[in-house]
Amino acid sequence: MPAMTVISATAVPDHLRGALTRWLLEVTPTLYIGTISARVRTELWNNLTSCLTDGNAVLAYPAANEQGFTLHTAGPQRRDTLDFDGLTLIAFHRANKSQEIAKEM
Repeated sequence: MPAMTVISATAVPDHLRGALTRWLLEVTPTLYIGTISARVRTELWNNLTSCLTDGNAVLAYPAANEQGFTLHTAGPQRRDTLDFDGLTLIAFHRANKSQEIAKEM
């Protein structure tokens, strides 16, 4: 059954952006939204993650869990997803102490 899917993808090749816009609407640069089947969603995500070099991507779609959705990430992220007793939480990367001291100087 088709379900609402959201993909945010930064620094992806043009051919991949074209593939995403065949199935999803690009509502703002790097943000794609649409109603697609699980099979199409899986194929798009596999293509996206295999072509991702410098950028990053996030995929969100409905799921039968407490939050009502599932998140997947690829590439370097400033945030990590953590599973906490079945809930997806977001953890921010903190700068290490030497970086914090360098910023203060």
